[in-house]
Amino acid sequence: QLTMSLNSSTLVNEENSQGPKRNTECLESLELQTLSSFQDNPLEQLQLASQEVLEKAKKSGRSKCPRCSSSRMFYCYTCFVPVETVPTKEIPTVKLPLKIDIIKHPNEIDGKSTAVHAKLLAPDDVTIYKYPCIPEYEEKRHEIALIFPGPNSVSVKDIAFHLQKYTKKGFYGNDDDCSREPFLKQAKIEPKEEKNLNECISSNRSEGTRLKKIIFIDSTWNQTNKIITDERLQGLLQIELKTRKTCFWRHQKGKPDTYLSTIEAIYYFLVDYHQEILKENYKGQYDNLLFFFSFMYTLIKNAKCCAGKE
Repeated sequence: QLTMSLNSSTLVNEENSQGPKRNTECLESLELQTLSSFQDNPLEQLQLASQEVLEKAKKSGRSKCPRCSSSRMFYCYTCFVPVETVPTKEIPTVKLPLKIDIIKHPNEIDGKSTAVHAKLLAPDDVTIYKYPCIPEYEEKRHEIALIFPGPNSVSVKDIAFHLQKYTKKGFYGNDDDCSREPFLKQAKIEPKEEKNLNECISSNRSEGTRLKKIIFIDSTWNQTNKIITDERLQGLLQIELKTRKTCFWRHQKGKPDTYLSTIEAIYYFLVDYHQEILKENYKGQYDNLLFFFSFMYTLIKNAKCCAGKE
């Protein structure tokens, strides 16, 4: 699994169906168990913006999407915008170090996908495509990678090394000033010109090992085969996230707990990228990508607790 999300309205309706008395008992129970609840929450240590706006929206119920007027909870998963009860200015914005393309399977239910979280929270750096309408990536293979746990997948720390292979094969960017032909095929030139050319090629190769875009597939595990075998994705470097465990409430039965939801995969990749590639200390720069996810996780966990399921 690489993706899925929550239909928030279902959750709220389930809560309301318990009746006033049940809700009162539930709230009293939650107040007494607040500390232990947070201790059990693996997302509790995140450095998040205030979620008060989500608390208020939950209490007021579903609201209209400002674009399509559909009734939604928290955000519209088709227009990628917050609903009227969730002011955009109160939603955090995350700046990412690279661009992200999310390829969504056509059968993936919009309301159950966490991909929209990324678009809502990092709108300038995230693009969502519905398969089969996806870009051509071939000419940019030297700066793009795909998150997928395949047999040839590599770890985040090895990205630069493997992208360099594409550069050595001559996959230079379209904006290079140097000739794209391999150096050995260049006409004979003067030593001074040769030095400048070598510096230019070296610079391009160094630039070529920089990851500029990462692709995520948004679908259930059983649906990924149709997308991953698409010829437009062939030859791309594949990255696997092996050390993280999912907190997703819709985790697919029979699949390893290292199969993450889409927003978890994006978040954990960026944390690893920040540390392994950018070589910088991580100080919560991307934590707000889990702004909606962590809120829903706690909401569902508490609802299950009140229902006696845990």
